[in-house]
Amino acid sequence: MTRPAARTRRQALNELLGLMGLLMGGGLLAAQGSQTLAARPAGGAANPPAARPPRGPATQAPRGLAGRDAISTLDRNLITAASAGDQVLVSRLLAAGASARAADEQGRSALLAAVQNRRTEVARTLMLAGADVNLKDADANSPFLLAAATGQADMVRLALAHGADLASTDRYHGTALIVASQQGHVEVVKLLLKAGIAVDHVNDLGWTALLEAVILGDGSARYEDTVQLLLDAGADANLADREGVTPTRHARQRGYKTMVKMLMRVRGH
Repeated sequence: MTRPAARTRRQALNELLGLMGLLMGGGLLAAQGSQTLAARPAGGAANPPAARPPRGPATQAPRGLAGRDAISTLDRNLITAASAGDQVLVSRLLAAGASARAADEQGRSALLAAVQNRRTEVARTLMLAGADVNLKDADANSPFLLAAATGQADMVRLALAHGADLASTDRYHGTALIVASQQGHVEVVKLLLKAGIAVDHVNDLGWTALLEAVILGDGSARYEDTVQLLLDAGADANLADREGVTPTRHARQRGYKTMVKMLMRVRGH
């Protein structure tokens, strides 16, 4: 009687890791994937504008996303392990053949999961294994853009060293500089400006990084530092929004006296 063919080592490992994924809570990432880069600070600006410009249409999913093939058990477990920050398991999965460039049905890669959960060392390992820092999910989030939006300076530094695209934009056509300025992430703004990112890029709301720092900030020291960094990098203080309101007028309307002085020094009005 013919004996059944023995299972390959990869098949056995896949089955084992599939079980591990279930035990670790493989659905962990699904609840986290809906956050987008354009989310505004929970408290909002101290003096929000009377009416927000209408949001532009969301960016369509990256090409080929809708027809993405189901990923392997190894790759799916890599995403789960990266989210949990399990450096040892991430290394073992990569050694077993999991792809650092794989993404799930929502376009979420292991690297994006690591950035979402601030797993810097895991992210470093994935980048060294070839993970794409510019790969976007269905909401147009990429590891690079998300790191900038959440103020993870070390993660941004790693992304810049591994091919981050300075021209990449989120679903509102905002660059990493715009989302970092919106949140007052001073160290990230410094890194991006030093890398040569465009300082006067305009997003779908009609706002530059400078306008976002003034309009969506709270006038605190970190936003003052952000504004000064942008001005020192050559940001146009006279570049108005769609209603013709300049950064200086926005700052004056909100009572941000220090910002008004900064802007006036470079002939903002």
